Amino acid sequence: MHVCIGGTFDKLHKGHKTLIKKAFEIAGEKGFVFIGVTTDDFAKNKETKETLAQRITNIKEYLNKKNYSTRYKIKPISNKYGPSINKDFDAIIVSSETRKTAEEINNKREEKGKKPLKIIQIPLVKAQDGIRISSTRIRNNEINKNGKINTCN
Repeated sequence: MHVCIGGTFDKLHKGHKTLIKKAFEIAGEKGFVFIGVTTDDFAKNKETKETLAQRITNIKEYLNKKNYSTRYKIKPISNKYGPSINKDFDAIIVSSETRKTAEEINNKREEKGKKPLKIIQIPLVKAQDGIRISSTRIRNNEINKNGKINTCN
């Protein structure tokens, strides 16, 4: 199965890793995962601290540790759809925050006569305090990348 995911992936954290893991799980042993990473220009309103190159490097390092090294492609995306409207993907993995975009993608695919993507929604990953893990919370030093509360604020 050909699966796509996308995001900023700033401060690569447990939530991102859960998304990536699910994508490879759905793709299966012979499948393929496309990972779209927002360009610096597209991500500039998100207070991103890491450059596109840093974010891609962090993802590649994680994928290599998990032995996913030959079954993926990482490309910059400059809008919220990336290649998902035109390319032959079977599924898209999203969270509740990005499901609406996946539905928009399917509407656009159907307008072009392409089959809709299977939308697979994963739950948001919560930190130790029960609030979702986010790059913003990590940048603000509230939690670490695994969702543990930072006690020395």
